[in-house]
Parts: sequence; C-alpha cells; structure tokens
Amino acid sequence: MTSQPVFWLRCETKEFERRSALTPSTAKQLINDGFKIYVERDHQRIFDDEEFEKVGCELVANNSWSTAPPDIPILGLKELTVSDEPLPHTHIQFAHCYKGQGGWSSVLSRFHRGGGTLYDLEFLTDASGRRVAAFGFHAGFAGAAVGALALAAQRQGKQLGLLDPYANETAMIENVKAALGGSGKGVKALVIGALGRCGRGAVDLFRKIGLNEDDILKWDMAETAKGGPFNEILDVDVFVNCIYLSSAIPPFLTREQIVDAGKQRNLSVVVDVSCDTTNPFNPLPIYSINTTFSQPTVPVDLPEGLSPVSVVSIDHLPTLLPREASEQFSSDLLPSLKEFPQRETARVWTDAKKLFDEKVKEAVADLAGAAA
Repeated sequence: MTSQPVFWLRCETKEFERRSALTPSTAKQLINDGFKIYVERDHQRIFDDEEFEKVGCELVANNSWSTAPPDIPILGLKELTVSDEPLPHTHIQFAHCYKGQGGWSSVLSRFHRGGGTLYDLEFLTDASGRRVAAFGFHAGFAGAAVGALALAAQRQGKQLGLLDPYANETAMIENVKAALGGSGKGVKALVIGALGRCGRGAVDLFRKIGLNEDDILKWDMAETAKGGPFNEILDVDVFVNCIYLSSAIPPFLTREQIVDAGKQRNLSVVVDVSCDTTNPFNPLPIYSINTTFSQPTVPVDLPEGLSPVSVVSIDHLPTLLPREASEQFSSDLLPSLKEFPQRETARVWTDAKKLFDEKVKEAVADLAGAAA
C-alpha cells in the first residue's frame, strides 16, 4: 500500500451526469489531513478542473483510472461503463447491483475475477443503519420538479423535452412555476415515502412552487400498510414514488387500474424517483425502461381514447442541481472518507466489505447456475 493516504477521483461517463463525489472544498479538507488527491480532467463535471487544481489536487487524464496503481482507491458516483474487463482496483461508487438489478452478477464477477473490491456508497451506514451520505433530498426535489414540468407539457399537448441542469435551486423553482403559468396552485400531488430524505425533498419542491398544503398528500409506511394497489393515486395529478425498496411488496399502481378507471381519473404523471425499473420487486409495473435527460418521460401503454400517463424514471435526478447536490453529499461522506485508511477496523467500511463479500459469493453462484 502507498504510505500516504490517497484517492483517485474518476470522471463520470454517464451522459448528462455533472455531479462529483468530491468537490474542491471537500478535496481541500482531505489534502489538509494529509491525503493525496488525483482528479481526472472532466469537461462535464459541474466543477472546473482548475477549481480542484487550485486547492492542491493533481490533475490526470480523463478516464485514465484503469492505469492507476492497483493500490489506489478509485472514487466515483455512477456505475462504470459496461464491460467484461476484470477490476483489480478498490472502487467506491454506486454500483446498483446488490438488489437483483439487471446484470448484477456480471458486474460483481468483474471484481471477483480482478481481485478488486467494491464499497457501494448506497450501503455505507452509521451505527443505526442510516446511510452516511445520500442524494435523497435532491433526488426527491428534482423529481418533483420534473414531474411538474411533465404535467405542464402534457397540459399543452406536448411531451417534456431536453432537461438541462440548473445553476441553483432558485432558478429551478422559477422555471417550474413559469411552466405552470406562474404557480403550482391547483395541482394535486401524492408523495409515497414522504418521511424519508427523498420524500421530504419532493414535498419541499411542491411547497415552493405554490401547491396548497392540502393538495400535497404525504404518505409513508402507515398509509401503505394495507398494501396496494392504491386507487387514491388515480385522484392526483402527479404521483412521486420515493420509497427505499428492500423486499417484495404489492404494487402501488398497475396498468389495469389505469385502464379500469377510464376517463374517471386525474393522474397524468408518475415520477419513480426510486427507479427500481429492473428490480423484480418493482412496485410500479407500468413501465420497463429508465428515461433520460434527453427523453425524460415514457408513456404508459394505454388504449386509444384515454388521456396519457407519463412516467419519469431518471436514475440520476440530483444532477439537475449538480453543485448543491454534490456539496451536500460530499460533505456528508467526508468523515467516512477520512476513516478510509483505517478501513480494516472502521465499522462503516468493514460492514460494507462484509456485504460485498456476501454479494460476490451470490454472484458467483448465480453465474455458475446459469452456465450449468
């Protein structure tokens, strides 16, 4: 191992992704604590390369992490580009492969074959089991904004077009209010998972664009305990799903419900912030693809004559507010990053490593069974 603690911040290759796991301010704090920070040049990152250089980071070539010494941990956000190449490095990132998502075993097999390790950011937790850092609030906030924009477009007989990241929260709020004719007053919304980070973000956005408090239905475990499907979803204009899915549950909404309601419904837009699209337990089996910033919505397949229902299923919504979301997430992650040199004993890291080892065993068994 290198004697000096070090991180290598890789670029993000996902289209439209502008967030960063480290920011110039958090990188500077690590450097002040004796870390060496390499930063890949990245034209799409919200922070300019020079901002990192000014605080003492060493800039390296774009997407060059695979050439880094194997003992340097690679820090990023979104999943790596799909490949079959073995992974010898330690990676700290969101991998989206621990809950049976599509291709999960193939992703983990790359670490197994390369001798590398994955510390999944989604599963870094404190002693109470709460995630040490999450984009949830900004995901819910941005998801609700996109839902309102999709509703405004649909009311004009259009589909929502290309989304561009906003300079700040104020710019986002003003843009959404303008799209709705000056205010969201009169729009009715339902948020499931309203007590969590993500749900609180969605509720906050709806309040800030002018929805009446009585028109924001806030559901959580108590309201969903009876089990879906829930016909109440059909009565609102925008439904935002913000739950953290960990096991099989009855669906919240089905295509059959929408069809059976005929013209007797208000529902126009579904925002699946949770984005469990390929999860076998997906509680919204009304769509099957993730949407993107260039094509933010996908229509539910409905019989001719019924008004449309659009689904937003973008899996990196916080990048609509990239600077604010990155600063908040990276600041929350910072204490754990400072503990990384002691990862053999620091609980947040030992727990994450134990989970990785368990999932790798499952992946190897899954691939062996598929090949048999």
